[in-house]
Amino acid sequence: MSTDIDADLIIVGAGPAGLTAAQYGARSMLSVLLLEKMAPGGQALSIDLLENYPGIAKGKTGFDFCEDLRRQAEDFGAKIMTEDAQSLTKEGELFALSLGNGKTLRSRAVILATGAKYRHLGVVGEKEFFGRGVSYCASCDGPFFKNKKIFVVGGGDAACDEAMFLSRLSSQVILVHRRERLRAQKALAERTLKNPNIQVRFNTVIKEIKGGSGMGARLSSVVLETAGEITEESADAVFIFVGSEPQTSLLSSGSLKVEMDDGGYIITDQKMASSVPGLFAAGDLRASPFRQVVTAAGDGAVAAHSASLYIDSQKGQAY
Repeated sequence: MSTDIDADLIIVGAGPAGLTAAQYGARSMLSVLLLEKMAPGGQALSIDLLENYPGIAKGKTGFDFCEDLRRQAEDFGAKIMTEDAQSLTKEGELFALSLGNGKTLRSRAVILATGAKYRHLGVVGEKEFFGRGVSYCASCDGPFFKNKKIFVVGGGDAACDEAMFLSRLSSQVILVHRRERLRAQKALAERTLKNPNIQVRFNTVIKEIKGGSGMGARLSSVVLETAGEITEESADAVFIFVGSEPQTSLLSSGSLKVEMDDGGYIITDQKMASSVPGLFAAGDLRASPFRQVVTAAGDGAVAAHSASLYIDSQKGQAY
């Protein structure tokens, strides 16, 4: 087993959580490697206008926001690498991260910030109108559709919670669910059904999302199927809440046994520490009741601080 390390801290995933962790780790005078197989920023790159991040009163595009985070991390000394992390193991006190190019990187601590992916409906128009009427985050995009006709897809806690939020913005919220009853907790389901601004349609699915053509065109209608009958209705927005999948594949291919919840999200304590000493998680892949850009950034800062203390203790420099 090699005792050489490539960095004190390796961070996997360069969304807001990972980029913030890289900044705070580097500010703590750690050598930091941040790995991202795509462009730094993650899903936040697709945000059309980030309006609900504290301190950015006029809003900012997701791209510009992520570029600021990247520059900050690099200015403080973090090194960002375009690499595909494939498996993670622990060899004694060191972590070994295997990459798609065949190389292995070693570090004293690791922060996983690989996020989660929203499950998609897979219907025509969903991808084409993402960010132009199709959304997966009501608190992010709901204010753009005040007093508009909004469709919400799903029947679980998330769909009902988000429909309730949207009902404060519009009296035309239509919740469609493919089954004959809601899967949400009973109390939440009852509040949703009794909400006068929410119309619930059971045994209904969206078959297609339609809209204009050309740059900047927005969605204008949805094709529905209810009990075998096909109809088309006008729509201003479609919010989709059919679950999400935490991106933890590099753990499944390794030997680390990390505690997760029933949904596959990593369980952490308040210090973002997982059940494996030296392994921390931040952002959308950890078990959390609320997932936003601002909470991901906060997770990243806490994880980096905790990792710094852990690394100091490994070096015998704890204070």
